[in-house]
Amino acid sequence: MVDGSNRRSASIEDYVRAIYGLEERGEAVTNTSLASRLEVSPSSASGMVTKLAQQGLVEHVPYRGIELTSDGRGLARSVLRRHRLIESYLVSELGYTWDEVHAEADRLEHVVSDLLVARIAAKLGDPVRDPHGDPIPAVDGSIEEVSTRLLEDLPTGTVGEIVRVWDTDPELLRYLADRAIGIGERIEVVEHQPFGGSVIVRVGPAPASATHALGREIARALSVATR
Repeated sequence: MVDGSNRRSASIEDYVRAIYGLEERGEAVTNTSLASRLEVSPSSASGMVTKLAQQGLVEHVPYRGIELTSDGRGLARSVLRRHRLIESYLVSELGYTWDEVHAEADRLEHVVSDLLVARIAAKLGDPVRDPHGDPIPAVDGSIEEVSTRLLEDLPTGTVGEIVRVWDTDPELLRYLADRAIGIGERIEVVEHQPFGGSVIVRVGPAPASATHALGREIARALSVATR
């Protein structure tokens, strides 16, 4: 992981984390997709990508777009470790809800010391997942991998456990929380409505499970570990 005394600028850290996030979702990383994710102009994204390439953090791969180098991936995971540990601490120790922590962690991840991050990890018992189910990289940059599929891709009749929510939109997270759709909940796919319609699911243990019609945006945001 990256030592705090040799950290890159906040903007560089933001970019490598964004590129990592797109790669993690299996999405092509281009100047356009990066600009959309970071809410900047394509020209700004292009300029920063050039800077990242000069520093050996990314490379352009023909027909595949922008990819992190091993150094870039290590930097991204270092930033993610800070970000996700901060989110976990805010929820566990300060009473934040999972829809409140992302923006706070965005602000804090660039300024916390390595000592504070280590103390947070120790206080929480070295968690491997944050409140949204995102994996927390270890100090050495390794990540605990879990085999999952997006809810949208699960066939009717599949039963599993919700293990990750990809979307950080506070409104979406509040929508899920209000319906007790969260990490660790049992979920069963009842029906895929035709023509791009909702996914009908049952959430919670039987016989007290609740039935919900979830739109495609949510179906693409929930990762499920199947049984």
